[in-house]
Amino acid sequence: MTRVKRSVGARKKRRATLALTKGYRGEAHSGYRRAKEARMKADSYAYRDRRNRKRDFRRLWITRINAAARLNGMSYSQFIHGLGKAGIELDRKVLAEIAVSDADAFRRFAEIAREAAAA
Repeated sequence: MTRVKRSVGARKKRRATLALTKGYRGEAHSGYRRAKEARMKADSYAYRDRRNRKRDFRRLWITRINAAARLNGMSYSQFIHGLGKAGIELDRKVLAEIAVSDADAFRRFAEIAREAAAA
């Protein structure tokens, strides 16, 4: 087996890691070992929070829909249940946008949901 000299590849790898950690505090942007650890931690946070972002937005949409539904004399669960029975298949993102931008249209949805839930 031939001998592999690592200096060029290793230096390239270290330089790339330090370039990715530019702007980090303290030794995390200048020392390779700390930079590598900080980068791994940052990547794991980024991976986790890409999933948490979806969770956070869903909570925001539900809060907005609930507030608008309560202005129309219903709870969130009654509203969603009524929409389901009425056969209206709008997702929470769209419903939240309607609740914020067009209160009159949301009121009509609330009336439809109320009638469907009562029937």
